[in-house]
Amino acid sequence: MPYQSKRRKMTAEINVVPYIDVMLVLLIIFMVTAPFVTQGVDVDLPQTSTAKTAADLADDADSGAFIIVEVDQNGGLGLSVNNGDMERGLSLQDMLVRVKAELELNPKSPVLVGGDGRVPYSEIILTLDALNQAGVSSVGLMTEPLDS
Repeated sequence: MPYQSKRRKMTAEINVVPYIDVMLVLLIIFMVTAPFVTQGVDVDLPQTSTAKTAADLADDADSGAFIIVEVDQNGGLGLSVNNGDMERGLSLQDMLVRVKAELELNPKSPVLVGGDGRVPYSEIILTLDALNQAGVSSVGLMTEPLDS
């Protein structure tokens, strides 16, 4: 009887065990190194529970006046002096002229900047930078107090 070779049927199988081993090693490496990766810059933000209210700031100032600059959600500027009516729709230059004039009358008046929660952060920074370039040395940021 002559030798007959049996034809084997070809099967295509992928051995996934080495892939699982590599995946588990990578997972362990990422888990070990994750605590050492910093995701940002450490900042020391003020707590709103200890922050002063606008009324407290007005009492601390000699004149009792304070200046509030507001940035609305569209980037528009508003200005209020000594809790008066808010003048809205001011340009950056008009706001700076008014703030400088008020600071010449009352040099110790605190300047507060408040922004809508939906306004881009860059608008607040541009306002703070413009105030700084105009010579306003100290600017406070307005927040809502924490609900107890």
